[in-house]
Amino acid sequence: MDAHAGSQQTAENSFPAEQPTRMTKTQTLTLISMASVNFSSMICYSILGPFFPNEAIKKGASQTVVGLIFGCYAVCNLIGSMVMGKYIVQIGAKFMLIAGLFVSSVCTIVFGLLDRAPAGAPFISLCFIVRSIDAVGFAAAMTSTFAMTAKIFPNNVATVLGSLEIFTGLGLILGPPVGGWFYHSFGYEVPFLLLGCLLLIMVPFNIYVLPSIEAEPSKDSFFQLLLHGKVILICFVIVTLSAGLGFLDATLSLFAMKMFNLSSGYVGLIMIGLSLPYCLASPLIGYFTDKYPVTRIGFTVLGGVITAVCFFLLGPAPFFHIPSKLWLMVLMLGLIGFSLGMTAIPTFPEIIKCAHEQGFEEGLSTLGMVSGLFGAFWSTGMFYGPVVGGLITQQLNFEWAATVQGAMGLLAALLLLGYSLWKRSRQRVQEDHQQADENTPFLNG
Repeated sequence: MDAHAGSQQTAENSFPAEQPTRMTKTQTLTLISMASVNFSSMICYSILGPFFPNEAIKKGASQTVVGLIFGCYAVCNLIGSMVMGKYIVQIGAKFMLIAGLFVSSVCTIVFGLLDRAPAGAPFISLCFIVRSIDAVGFAAAMTSTFAMTAKIFPNNVATVLGSLEIFTGLGLILGPPVGGWFYHSFGYEVPFLLLGCLLLIMVPFNIYVLPSIEAEPSKDSFFQLLLHGKVILICFVIVTLSAGLGFLDATLSLFAMKMFNLSSGYVGLIMIGLSLPYCLASPLIGYFTDKYPVTRIGFTVLGGVITAVCFFLLGPAPFFHIPSKLWLMVLMLGLIGFSLGMTAIPTFPEIIKCAHEQGFEEGLSTLGMVSGLFGAFWSTGMFYGPVVGGLITQQLNFEWAATVQGAMGLLAALLLLGYSLWKRSRQRVQEDHQQADENTPFLNG
């Protein structure tokens, strides 16, 4: 009662239970703010893929160390997501987002100056330090973004998140080619300095447009949320999705350069094949799953299976005995992007639904925990993918590493499908028993 009453404070009165036909000023400003955060954050995140692995190897890093540099970002993001998600009410959602943007922008600029560091241990150590701090800032921004979006648009979570993923996709689309082109034309520093300043501009902009939200802290915890079997399996699906993306970030550019003799600029263009379909699919999947919530698990499972098959053919897998072709790789990246939208978008509102089934209070605190949980498991995959994928690539080859990623995705999809079918059959049996019990007195009479 007390936490629910807190959600009725003046600052939250603009988030009605019934969604109005037209958006309020608060909702409009929130959409503008979140779109700017998603775009600027993702374009800064994605510029590394086309050229950084090759640059790091020139500085004395091995393929495994490159994977660890990408992976350390994920570990710190994991820790940051859980801490920020737990204490979002105490810290304040708006302050958390703005502070996260500022930290991430400064770290992006500093990362662009690391080419001046001596090769070997100094360069590698500074990469780990700067990326780790950047990850905490990114975790703060993304955790508050997800939570505030779900709070302000309670009846259209998937639709709004799917629409915002257009800007996430645009950032992912523009990051690799822009980063690759600037690197090819001006060197290592310019991409980071330019995009870091773009992210820094977003700070005063969001101070102005972002609304403030007041709420009461909750006594619930992440561990209570993980007692739900479906939540655990959905989190496993999230891990496999992010692991695949992290694996591609750390290994695809080197594989494409070596196999097809491509420049960093062309590698950046190839990565558009992954981001553009995701950008287009996300709002459609979000709208459909909001209108028909019962389809969420179906989309998640189907998307996971498609993603797995595409990873099998990305190399392709050695047991297929198919030679690597550039057109096949681009096609598989496009299908992976589309299937990622199918799989990822329904997971967040489904976890919110499971939290409410577990008795969690409806408010910013619960949404912060769900957002933090999502970010934590996403980061777990972002650590596993580059590290394990980089290790397998170094010891065997890219083809086998992609096959392992596909096998993980297939396992997660099948486990979620099996659990959902078992739960549905169990619910049907309980309903039959209940109906039989209700009819028994009449039969005896």
